Amino acid sequence: MDDVAQTLASDWKYVSEGGATIVFSYVGSPNPSYDGMVLRLRKAVNLGRPVDGMVNEDEPDDPIIEYQKRCMERLLSRENLPLLRSVRLERTWLEQLAEKHDKERPEARSRKDQIDFTRQKGVLATDLVGGDWIAVEVKPKWAFLPSHSHLSEETKAKKVQTCRFCMHSFMRNKKNPEYVNHYCPLDLFSGEADRVRKAIDALWDAWEHSNGGVNNLKLFAHGKVVLPGQIERLVDEKTDKEAVHPEQIKQMFKQALFNTLMKTSVLKAISRLQRTLDPLDIEGLSKLWRETELQSPLYKSEHASYSEQPVSNERIPTTPLGASSIYLPASEPSISDWVEFITNYQSNAAKEMDHSQPKADHLRYYLLAYLLSATFKDCSIIVKLDFLRPGRQSTPTVYPVSVIDLDPKSLDRLQKWEQLDREIGLSKLEQQSRTRKTVLEKKLSRNEKISDADAVWLDHDANLIDGVAIIAFFKENTEELLHTFNRQLRLEEVARLKDTRIDEYFTRK
Repeated sequence: MDDVAQTLASDWKYVSEGGATIVFSYVGSPNPSYDGMVLRLRKAVNLGRPVDGMVNEDEPDDPIIEYQKRCMERLLSRENLPLLRSVRLERTWLEQLAEKHDKERPEARSRKDQIDFTRQKGVLATDLVGGDWIAVEVKPKWAFLPSHSHLSEETKAKKVQTCRFCMHSFMRNKKNPEYVNHYCPLDLFSGEADRVRKAIDALWDAWEHSNGGVNNLKLFAHGKVVLPGQIERLVDEKTDKEAVHPEQIKQMFKQALFNTLMKTSVLKAISRLQRTLDPLDIEGLSKLWRETELQSPLYKSEHASYSEQPVSNERIPTTPLGASSIYLPASEPSISDWVEFITNYQSNAAKEMDHSQPKADHLRYYLLAYLLSATFKDCSIIVKLDFLRPGRQSTPTVYPVSVIDLDPKSLDRLQKWEQLDREIGLSKLEQQSRTRKTVLEKKLSRNEKISDADAVWLDHDANLIDGVAIIAFFKENTEELLHTFNRQLRLEEVARLKDTRIDEYFTRK
């Protein structure tokens, strides 16, 4: 095993980092052990003081190496995965590396965490962005629409018609109007030329609008990040860059990216894995979790009162999704668990499972399946392109597309994802509710009658509209609404939700 301390801290260049790791590329003197490689180091919370961790002389290799070899290589082609191997680390060298490069890190990151100086081993991986080429990092996101089988009545109509990423973008824009992203993953994954071009256009526009801040598209040239105002760096060195219009560079880049994306099979593989590993949607998974816990003998004995009266399952207290309890143990999956799961996933028995009626006995399978699907929903692909040559004939090389960021997800993320899923769905529904409310206001202002369909809709979705807006809406149209709804509106429910005595208001009127 190579000892990275034999190199200098200055031989490595800061590239990027995520929540758990930080990456450096080798730029030192020619060395067959490190040429064309990046060093991936684990991070630790920044406590603001030195931490003397115990040295583990027998520290195992980083689990991502074993995980890729035993799991990912069974799901994706080896040519689409970076090479990974272990390298030995020394604390003094890690401290020197941190001292030299900390100033290059984003301030928000450096305040939060740092290199884990207690680690004895790191990971060397293929350098996908640091060579003499253009590297394009695309985070494709969700490739499919869920089945309606396990969706609630509130979210079903929207979730089976609008992609998850688009709904999330809508919510983010609502919270921060500066965030604008019209990219739709369904276009990118479609395999249809016009739609793939549309996806590339949207990725570029979002990247340009955010000045490179959006994480769905990142560009690198010679290993350095390219920002929207620097696209001349995508042109090869033999070209007079001042003579090339930025629009020409943009169109050439889009065409080069399109050519590779249309030829690679990686997107189809990612789409298939996402879809087949998430047959229930998180709503269905949550429902199965709740039903499984309710069937636990210990739960039944300790909560016998709930079985003595008719109560909806949704109102019975249960453990949060993914949280281990005495009623429903849920341990974090080990690599051996993942290996066993993938064997089951690829078996004929799994292909014959009836996902429309999931069984409690299969809960563990569905939990791990959802986590693995989440890995592929959050992964990135790296597309390698030759530098652009405006005005010169050339046959560009189509390189294999690599898939990165394939770390396994943790069960403790499920609660957060469930909450986010609900927020995204309700955000879109609320917007639709407000739009329809505006239409009703216009109808009433013209003394038009409200249809039965409008009455039923407002009765059902009133809780999605702000309580104050409801009151203001009713004040101007009390008699009309009382006649139309025949006092069937859920006034008590709205009053309870919004802490407003709307029923008393109508009584006075």
